Amino acid sequence: MGEVMNIRVLLVLISGPLFLISIAAYVYVQLRYKPKYDADLDDYYWEFEEQHPALAKYNKLSNITFAAAVIAALVLFAATFI
Repeated sequence: MGEVMNIRVLLVLISGPLFLISIAAYVYVQLRYKPKYDADLDDYYWEFEEQHPALAKYNKLSNITFAAAVIAALVLFAATFI
């Protein structure tokens, strides 16, 4: 029983700050890296997303930070049931 509590505490100590950091990073990416609207941006988005480097960087960072937040939330959820 003691080992289970140690694992639970360890999971919460790791995933709690990771969740908060990843949520803050996601908001930062949404505010800082989102490309400004341009008439050509619609063409890039629907046809050649990889040719617009700002949009590609924004999408990549947005996906990474959102995935980190989801994984940390799942670990926190799993820690409640161990």
